[in-house]
Amino acid sequence: MNLLDLFWLFFMFSALQPVLQRRLLEAMRTRKIAQIEKKRDSRVILLVHRLETMRLLGFPVMRYIDVNDSEEVLRAIQLTDDEVPLDLVLHTPGGLVLAAVQIARALRARKGKVTVFVPHHAMSGGTLIALAADEIVMCPHSVLGPIDPQLGQTPAASLLKVVEQKPIAEIEDQTLALADVARKAIAQLKDVATHLLGKRMPPEAAAALADKLASGTWTHDYPISAEEAKALGLPVRTDMPADILELMTLYPQPVRAQGGVEYLPVPRTRGAPGRH
Repeated sequence: MNLLDLFWLFFMFSALQPVLQRRLLEAMRTRKIAQIEKKRDSRVILLVHRLETMRLLGFPVMRYIDVNDSEEVLRAIQLTDDEVPLDLVLHTPGGLVLAAVQIARALRARKGKVTVFVPHHAMSGGTLIALAADEIVMCPHSVLGPIDPQLGQTPAASLLKVVEQKPIAEIEDQTLALADVARKAIAQLKDVATHLLGKRMPPEAAAALADKLASGTWTHDYPISAEEAKALGLPVRTDMPADILELMTLYPQPVRAQGGVEYLPVPRTRGAPGRH
């Protein structure tokens, strides 16, 4: 074998390596999902979006909940008997209200128990989906987020405050039109959240919590901890199954530059010798 043959073998191996790694990860995920379904006698669905940016031709790309996700989740729900427990693993920065509402309504309508697992974060539309669950399982440091609507980069609640604080003669027509849309968006999300929460709460409590989450009480990226979510009245537990955390390790960032966090990925107990 000459040098040119070695070069081509190396080139072919390098080209195939990402494909083989992806196929291996897919097989490992399939086995792990089947294992969890058998243990919990449930249907397991994952909605996983990496919050970190991926590099594509030098431009950052971020994934979020979209209509393709809602189609896939609804299809999985339709393939599941209505009384079979459903376990949804959420890891998402949020996304389109349309898609999140579709998923949340489908979850609320189920007869079987719906459990939402939040290993790390489920913000915005992810939180809206979690509101439909009978039980939300979080890690002690996992977070949810407010569900207040955003008009482009502007929070709807903040836009309304600007309009309310200025004389109408000093406000442009376009701003007034956006304020009208903002008012409708907040009212719509309050209604949706009240309906979702009404499965477990009295109507007054559901409406009050929906108002708190949707009306701009916090900034849109405010992290609602498991402890705070429980205090708000959400059905939160913090005994995250190890199987769910193991499953999340099989969803690495597809493309990543050198990160700033590094550690030995093995359990470590006090007094145990380090790895050499």
